[in-house]
Amino acid sequence: MDRIDLGFMTGKKVAVLGLGKSGLTAASALLAGGAEVSAWDDGEAARQQASAAGVPVVDLASRGLSGFDMLILSPGIPRSHPAPHPVVSQAEAAGIVIANDIDMLGMVQAEAGFIGITGTNGKSTTTALIGHLLTAAGRRAAAGGNLGTPALALPPLGRDGWYVIECSSYQLETVSAVRWDVGVLLNVSPDHLDRYADMASYVAAKEKLFLHQPAGATAVIGVDDDWSREIHRRLLRAGGDRRIVPVSSAPDASLAVGGVHAAAGVLVDETSGRAEEIIDLRNIPTLPGRHNWQNAAAAYAALRAAGVAPAEIARGLSSFPGLPHRQELVATLDGIRFVNDSKATNADAASRALGSYDTIYWIAGGKPKQGGLDELTPFLDRVVRAFLIGEGTEKFAAYLDGRVAYERCGDLAAAVGAAYRQALRDGRKDAVVLLSPACASFDQFRSFEHRGEVFADLVRALPADRTNGRAGGPA
Repeated sequence: MDRIDLGFMTGKKVAVLGLGKSGLTAASALLAGGAEVSAWDDGEAARQQASAAGVPVVDLASRGLSGFDMLILSPGIPRSHPAPHPVVSQAEAAGIVIANDIDMLGMVQAEAGFIGITGTNGKSTTTALIGHLLTAAGRRAAAGGNLGTPALALPPLGRDGWYVIECSSYQLETVSAVRWDVGVLLNVSPDHLDRYADMASYVAAKEKLFLHQPAGATAVIGVDDDWSREIHRRLLRAGGDRRIVPVSSAPDASLAVGGVHAAAGVLVDETSGRAEEIIDLRNIPTLPGRHNWQNAAAAYAALRAAGVAPAEIARGLSSFPGLPHRQELVATLDGIRFVNDSKATNADAASRALGSYDTIYWIAGGKPKQGGLDELTPFLDRVVRAFLIGEGTEKFAAYLDGRVAYERCGDLAAAVGAAYRQALRDGRKDAVVLLSPACASFDQFRSFEHRGEVFADLVRALPADRTNGRAGGPA
């Protein structure tokens, strides 16, 4: 596979701070392009991995940044709150350009089209969906960024190609060189508040997606929450020649007048001034629930902005395979569905899964995030019983007390077994054992992916009659 050529950086002196997947990829690409690279990570394991890959490792804080042309900053490194990393402070004091790997891609592939996707929840599904739809329609496309594939590991596409980039708020703090032809904001809800001084700062980071759009660009904005609706209003007030398309899956379709909505599960396009039904999303098993209907509406709006016809988009939606760890059906055992939604690391994300099923045996808990659990309340009548794990056990127990029956299970293995036995005893139709933790995974697992993989392994090890269901495949 052809690789991104950073030859324009030949002879430049570049510091790289943070040597996770994106940072290490950036350092390697810069070295291949002829740049003089000095890299650092505060973690010893990351430094050792970089050294083994041939990346020069230098303690940047001690050495200082004198003579450097640029600092490439990984998204996990704070620029301001709760305190800037010392190397970031040095770069800002010296007036050194701070960029990231997405910036570098934008610099070297400026002729390609760029679609940026952000939001508190649904980013990965929507990014993967847009990439799938473009490819299904015969366009050259590559998806990555926060989704998992670093920007500089994507192939060169050039003119007529489309990069589909998932952007976290952390990444958007730094990105300035990419001109987003299509910017997609799905939603905003409290998250990462340990990284931001307040909710307004978090919202501002998300809104930066729209600061670097070229003339004639399109802004696609989910309007199903207050924060996003205010961003929509601000962009409308700002005027200009940018096209602004509201999208919604709320029961009140009037929220997205003139845009794209799926109020009753049917995707409707009103951008031409009349309502045109595109496809019934309720017939697509890999896009269950209102949150996924909004994801589909946003993807549809982005594809229309990229020039893809409605019929082509509809065909692509029907063939979307889904993503692991996002309401992924692991197996159906004795008529009970086991759904892996490990990616739901906050209450808002978990509420979306709870709203997608009617008879739920809910596995929740893990490392709690800041913020409450109130978003879950409207869906608790769907929960038969909750099975609590990890550090968040007592927080969830206090919240559920008097509302939903629950038991403290401690770890995931105990919770899977207890949930399965309870669902078998109850014998209720459409029972779903749902792992949707509403917590981070780092108390007991390496990542949400690891948590989801362990869940799947535990489910597949259960002694059950599998003849009346199917194992594997997305929900």
